[in-house]
Parts: sequence; C-alpha cells; structure tokens
Amino acid sequence: MPPLAHVLAGFTLGFTFRKELGRVLRETRPDSSIASLDPARLAADGIAALALDFDGVLAPHGFPAPLPEAREWLTRCSAVFGADRIFILSNKPTEARKAWFGEHFPGIRFISGVRKKPYPDGLQKVQELAHVPLSAILMVDDRLLTGCLAALNTGARPLYIRRPYRSFRHRPLAELFFALLRAGERFFL
Repeated sequence: MPPLAHVLAGFTLGFTFRKELGRVLRETRPDSSIASLDPARLAADGIAALALDFDGVLAPHGFPAPLPEAREWLTRCSAVFGADRIFILSNKPTEARKAWFGEHFPGIRFISGVRKKPYPDGLQKVQELAHVPLSAILMVDDRLLTGCLAALNTGARPLYIRRPYRSFRHRPLAELFFALLRAGERFFL
C-alpha cells in the first residue's frame, strides 16, 4: 500500500460520512475524556467490546504507558467487559506499549498487521476476536477522520474524545501537529 494511503482514505471516506461525523462531533461533550466514561453505562447501552486508540485517549503522544487515571479506567473496564474484549487499535502500536500491557493488562490485546484506520480491517479483527457484532463494538478515538470514521465505515459505534490527553512539555511539536490536525478535522466537518 502506498505511504499515507490511509490519509487519502480518511478524506475520501470523511466526505462520504460527513453528516454522520458532524453528528458525532455535535453530540460530543466538550469535556469528553475516558475518565468521564462509565463502563457499566456503556455495557447497559449495548457495548460488548472496546477498541481504544492509544495516543490522546490513554496517554499523550509518544508515552509508553497509559496515564494513572487511564489505568484505573482500564481496570474498571476489565471488570465489566473482561480484558479479552478490550483491544488497542492504534496506528502506532509500539513494542514498549505492547510490553507494558503484557505486564499490567495481559488480557488486553493490540490489533496489528492490519491497514491503518480509517480502513475497516482493525475493527473487523476486533469483531473476529471478541465474537460480538460490529454494532456492539465501541471505537474510542480522539480523531474524527481515523477511528471515528473507521467505526462509521464498519457499522461499529464511534466515541469521540474531544479533550485528549496532551503533553506539550514532553512532545511540543507532535502535540501541536495533532492539535492542528484535530482542529482541521472539525473545520472540515
């Protein structure tokens, strides 16, 4: 696959799903973060499996492990869904992150070896491994044109994190780039 093909797919699919993405954006609270999500409420709403982005959702960009509050949330999610129904679907699944999860949350699996979001491959793999319908999978992402778009494209449910974890002190250029990218996505819609 050509480099950055997923970026072109994001814009193409984003145009196709622009109304649905606009609805996701409008329905998202400005202060949304994973810490504000109640796993029991998600399960009551029909969610049976979670697909989580890493950067911005569990920790700032480039961090090797989730932040303490994200760890606590993952513990609560594991109690509700079972760790075997929680997946990390990141376009940057580093070995350090995989090792950390292997030590602290061994049941949570990384989805790798698939095309990057917004392609449907990752969520289809989650469906296959979790043995649940796509409509019962919640894709949690801080990007509209990657994870949220992948969810809409496959029939999974998107949850947009409007207040992602950031650390301008640790990675100022990366965080600035992604802040501008998120703002551009919102402007696009």
